[in-house]
Amino acid sequence: MPSPAPNSIIVTIDGPAGSGKSTAARTLAARLGFEFLDTGAMYRAVAWSCLKSESSPEDESLVSELTRSLNIQFQNGRLLINQYDVTDEIRTSAVSTVASVVAQHPAVRDTLVDLQRACAEHGNTVTEGRDQGTIVFPNADCKFFLTARPEVRAQRRYEEMPDDSDRPEFEQLVEEIRERDYRDANRSIAPLRPADDAVSIDTSDSNLEEVVQVMEARVCEKSGPFK
Repeated sequence: MPSPAPNSIIVTIDGPAGSGKSTAARTLAARLGFEFLDTGAMYRAVAWSCLKSESSPEDESLVSELTRSLNIQFQNGRLLINQYDVTDEIRTSAVSTVASVVAQHPAVRDTLVDLQRACAEHGNTVTEGRDQGTIVFPNADCKFFLTARPEVRAQRRYEEMPDDSDRPEFEQLVEEIRERDYRDANRSIAPLRPADDAVSIDTSDSNLEEVVQVMEARVCEKSGPFK
């Protein structure tokens, strides 16, 4: 496993969809002056590519080859696939569903895990996903696991989606979240679970500032203040 830059700090934030981990991770990274790595967006990038190319997400060989062909980059907070900005296009319900399918393929995960570790080689990093503290960075300095009730997470997803005819009903989102939770927790490769040394935070009834304050205090307690 490639090592981060000497003396660099790695903070992992894992959790299910809609737990608030992406926003919290981005905010925490900005506050600490760290790089932010959105690994969930990488799996969404593969899912989006499957949908665009009409490739079956269940075909591991095909999806693995597709993943290796992609040039996935983060630039100024935007996600590019082969230089095309897909930041907004990957945030649909259809992409979310396919992302949880392609994430079950070991070869896909291997490719993206290598990319994630390479991204963190350049300095202090806050990285979020579903297996960052358990698989990708098991020796991370600080680990967090965020969760929230399914109905709360569905509401957050619902509010993020464009207000158009393609937006699913709220009840459908709740069911999709429950189904994805089951797939993520029961997959044979890197199942979704808190790392043994992770701090678990239920964000259901907490606002962003409260969650970030808890994490920032923990990071500073273990590794010192950052600016």
